[in-house]
Amino acid sequence: MQRRHRLSRSKDFDAVYRQGRSVATRYLVLSWFDREDEAAEPRLGLAVPKAVGGAVARNRIKRQLREAWRGRLERVPARKDYVLKVKPGLPEAVDAQGFEWLGERVDEVLGKAAA
Repeated sequence: MQRRHRLSRSKDFDAVYRQGRSVATRYLVLSWFDREDEAAEPRLGLAVPKAVGGAVARNRIKRQLREAWRGRLERVPARKDYVLKVKPGLPEAVDAQGFEWLGERVDEVLGKAAA
C-alpha cells in the first residue's frame, strides 16, 4: 500500500475516533471520517492492540490486512479516512481459514459501513 493511502499521524487517528462513525463485526471494527480536503484517495490506519498477540503476530496481521485492503481500494469510497481495529482471535482465525477468509471479513465490515 502506498504512503498516500496510509493514515499515520495520531491526530488523524484521533479525528476518526472522535468525529467519525464505526461499525463492528466479530473480528474487526471499522471507523471512518469524511475529510474536507481535496485529496481524493481514501487513507487507512490499522490499530492492532497487544491483546491480539505478540509483535510477530501483530505485524503479520497488519501486512495481511494492508494487502486485503489494497485489493479493494478501487471499491472504497474516496475522501475518507478509515481505521481498521483488530479484535483478539483474528490472527488464529486467519491461520485456520486462510487469506481469502480475511478478505471476506474486510468485505463484510465495508458492507456494514456502506449500509
